[in-house]
Amino acid sequence: MILTAHQCGYLPWLGFFDKLSKCDLFCVFDGVQMTRRDWVTRNFIKTSNGPLMLSVPVHGGMDKRICDVEIVPNNWVRKHMRSIELAYRKAPHFEQHYAGVGAILDLYSEGGMLVDLNMDLMRYFMRALGIQKPIVRASDYQFSGEKSALVLDMCVQLRATEYIFGGEGENYADQAAFQAAGVRCRFQRYEHPTYQQLHGSFEPLMSTLDLLMNCGPESLGILIGTGS
Repeated sequence: MILTAHQCGYLPWLGFFDKLSKCDLFCVFDGVQMTRRDWVTRNFIKTSNGPLMLSVPVHGGMDKRICDVEIVPNNWVRKHMRSIELAYRKAPHFEQHYAGVGAILDLYSEGGMLVDLNMDLMRYFMRALGIQKPIVRASDYQFSGEKSALVLDMCVQLRATEYIFGGEGENYADQAAFQAAGVRCRFQRYEHPTYQQLHGSFEPLMSTLDLLMNCGPESLGILIGTGS
């Protein structure tokens, strides 16, 4: 059984869904403390003025576990939707995904839990891409250890025989410990594709929303490297 895990970000980038598409079970890694480098509250869309970062306001996230972070109920949803509209209203698949994402964001305009918002968006993107995978949350378990040991304990408890690390996994994975536990290590090496975008020359590392707006049903093939 192939397992992978990641913090569920806001409007995640393509590499997130590439890794998710290759597993048998995905674990939302929401039981760890939020850090300043996390992408759980922010991501980029491409505008006529270049990449624009959209950020979700939260209550004191840096001293909390991701699963405990709450959204600030202000007018952020209106601002995000206006930015998305201005960026993508001329995109071929604008109407479908503007409405789909907007319906989810509206649910959190008065606040709510950040992880719930991000998981709702993740599931929407999975449906749009045609990815179907079972999902669990780390906060529902009692995984122990730090870094590599924490990941290995998760693999043991979830009965994984293979684990897909992100690109930086080789820097901290105790491969000998994984081998001893009967878990094979795999490391993602994602090669970002190019595709037709609005607003001039290609910009990588945008939200997957950018791909869906521009490429619609061809998005999964492009994302995993089998499309044009």
